[in-house]
Amino acid sequence: MGTVAVVATDGMLHFELSVACEVFGSAPAGVDVAWYDVEVCGSGAVQVGRFRLEPDRGLDRLARADTVIVPAWADVDEDPPADLVDAVRAAHEAGARVASLCTGAFVLAAAGLLDGRRATTHWAHTEVLAARHPHVEVDPDVLYVDNGSVLTSAGKAAALDLCLHLVRLDHGSSVANAVARRLVVPPHRAGGQAQFVAAPVPSRDDHPLAALLPWAAERLDQPLTVEDLARQARMSSRHLGRHFRAATGTTPLQWLLSQRISRAQELLESTDRSVDSIAEATGMGTATTLRRHFNRTLGVPPDAYRRTFRSRPAASLGDGHRHRQF
Repeated sequence: MGTVAVVATDGMLHFELSVACEVFGSAPAGVDVAWYDVEVCGSGAVQVGRFRLEPDRGLDRLARADTVIVPAWADVDEDPPADLVDAVRAAHEAGARVASLCTGAFVLAAAGLLDGRRATTHWAHTEVLAARHPHVEVDPDVLYVDNGSVLTSAGKAAALDLCLHLVRLDHGSSVANAVARRLVVPPHRAGGQAQFVAAPVPSRDDHPLAALLPWAAERLDQPLTVEDLARQARMSSRHLGRHFRAATGTTPLQWLLSQRISRAQELLESTDRSVDSIAEATGMGTATTLRRHFNRTLGVPPDAYRRTFRSRPAASLGDGHRHRQF
């Protein structure tokens, strides 16, 4: 899928840089697709966190990359280097897809790439980003924002979510899931999920939602209601809502909708089932309802989503297909 240029310059953090190199550096076992050619680019030897690093290429290489990843910027009180800002801007003007991880958004903002766009960064720095760059619509409550050729993520784990999102855009859900399995992380978290929740995953067997979530996920074809979920969990609807908000950062109905949309994406990617059939299989009822929610959530109707997959060669793992960004 072309060249991924990962920026490395003094003042960047090693975690997000490592995440990008890990996700894009090699194809997961059993996947036979054209993988990324990763290059670490910077202006000579740099200090990345506590480590000294010698980049593969200079910053001028960004303008010839297909995707540019800008890792987290350590000191948001300092302006990023002018040569880095210029190189990122030139890459975007040359047609590269540019993505920032965590506070790397400050570099994109300095390059003018976020003006008039919705963007995010680590929740602790969203107010600073908004104050310094008033033309950027800063959203502090999401994991990542996909604007097509410009993408931004929140901190740490959300950087991994965005990188997996890019793999999903390029290769389809089957390949992205294979990468996630290799990394032992959840395969897909929607960008609109909240950045901070008190208990992101009900990890204990005795958690009130530990059995309910998989139970509901296996019954997406059924017209589940909040009352159905509450009855299965043996609690009131109000009590269930509090547990959902604490564990997932969203409401039971919003969680159900996101699961239905995700399942619809998988079926559109991997089967030839009609939109009516997929609507029934995901509990949407009718194709009209599925199209409305799908378009509202992803910004593209299910028919166009499927055509995008069918326009590129199929990946060999499962039935996933490559697709472009929306």
